[in-house]
Amino acid sequence: MAELTTIARPYAKAAFEYALGSQTVSEWASMLDFVAQAVSNNDVAAVIGNPALSAEQKGEVLLKVSEGQLTDKVENFIKLLAKNHRLEAIPAIKDRYEFLKANYDKAVDVEVTSAMALSDEQLQRLTEKLTAKLGRKVKIETQVDSSMIGGLRIKAGDMVIDGSVRGKLDKLSETLRA
Repeated sequence: MAELTTIARPYAKAAFEYALGSQTVSEWASMLDFVAQAVSNNDVAAVIGNPALSAEQKGEVLLKVSEGQLTDKVENFIKLLAKNHRLEAIPAIKDRYEFLKANYDKAVDVEVTSAMALSDEQLQRLTEKLTAKLGRKVKIETQVDSSMIGGLRIKAGDMVIDGSVRGKLDKLSETLRA
């Protein structure tokens, strides 16, 4: 996995810089997402992993599957990836591209886990507070986990804020054992 991430970085950066220059950042994101989903399809993955096919043939198959969904520039990008035997890195390239786009947009995805479903008012207040704290636009995705008893667990990138009752009880238990 680390290898694919390493391979993906320069390609994602190049794609992002091109898209930024041509003011097509969102369009490229959508097209890369489409191609990443296609590559993740079992049938397409089998073709890409087939050693009997040339790199160009694999690229043509992917382009045929994506026909009508991609611009000429993205098709050229796919051909380059095929030529360099990097088609399997497309999902990692898409992920890295999304990361670059989020940084450019000054946005962050936040996972909020709570013991009970949050009301619209609670979500609005939480969004405002997290936007102020993180200095970015916040997109909240919520989950309910009744084992938390109460409170919230917030995850934004590598930052985790555990304000759950379960988390506090676990900390207390750990302190008492020490």
